[in-house]
Amino acid sequence: MTLVEMGIPAVRSRLPSLDGRPDTPYLVDRFGRTARDLRVSITEKCSLRCTYCMPEEGLPAIPQDELLTVEEIGRLVALAVRELGVREVRFTGGEPLLRRDLERIIAGCHALVPGTPLSMTTNGVGLAHRARGLAAAGLSRVNVSLDTVDRLGFARLTRRDRLESVFAGIRAARDVGLAPMKINAVLMRDTLAGAPDLLRWCLDECCQLRFIEEMPLDADHEWARANMVTAAELLDVLGTRFTLTEAGRSDPSAPAEQWLVDGGPATVGIIATVTRKFCDTCDRTRLTADGMLRSCLFSDQEFDVRNALRMGADDDEIATIWRGAMWNKWAGHGIDAEDFIPPERTMGAIGG
Repeated sequence: MTLVEMGIPAVRSRLPSLDGRPDTPYLVDRFGRTARDLRVSITEKCSLRCTYCMPEEGLPAIPQDELLTVEEIGRLVALAVRELGVREVRFTGGEPLLRRDLERIIAGCHALVPGTPLSMTTNGVGLAHRARGLAAAGLSRVNVSLDTVDRLGFARLTRRDRLESVFAGIRAARDVGLAPMKINAVLMRDTLAGAPDLLRWCLDECCQLRFIEEMPLDADHEWARANMVTAAELLDVLGTRFTLTEAGRSDPSAPAEQWLVDGGPATVGIIATVTRKFCDTCDRTRLTADGMLRSCLFSDQEFDVRNALRMGADDDEIATIWRGAMWNKWAGHGIDAEDFIPPERTMGAIGG
């Protein structure tokens, strides 16, 4: 099987260009943005098979010796925070709970950068059994992916009947103080009618709900703009049950537009990645499970820091690669362009 067939770009570069870059330690790019939010994927494996993310058979396995180790993740996170200006770190997958050493990863990073918020995006399956240990290790909060509260709809979308496990995980995480509890829901045509029920459930469970427009990052390559649910459609559907008042963004770099629900104080967020893109304020930098730096979800440009680490590169060398990777970040994802081509890696392989 080739790299491309595995969803991995065939061409990787270790030394990005620094031409024209200003003399600053931070992760700046050519368009005036500074990356301060680090997303660290730690596995390609997942316990669900969501149709907008994973193929039914799952993604090809990354060989164990190609995954970043606990120590390598800790070193890169510490470098990002101490030398490059990163202020928040989120662990993703695949599904991070499938790493048996997740608690060690969290604890190691917490010890190295104790003042930095460490969060995790998870599908919640099995979280009930590990929430307390993760909180004790230093995890600050979790985002849980939950697209519907209808059991049959959940099973169709995820190809697994695990909704009750997700509910249990959300409640366990909330009970041990992993807050604020945020729920991420991808807008899909099959679940749109149930969006008001999901919002009602989140309000009752004291969770912050954010809807996300479906992006062309599915492994089956079936995404089509003509079929996707837009933020405008969602607002119409939610408006049949709730009064929504636009409240803007809590932070200029935050992707979610906030809406007060029935006058507040509760809110619902909408991340309109496709129809109301926010690339001009993006502040993210990404590290894949196999140790590649990516500046954008939609760019196949990757820079290899795993091999650099294992060949003895010091922190200054790694920092130079990282700064160069971000200096060469694209202006935007280009989904609206006629010649747009989805990235070779899918969401499950990149990390959310």
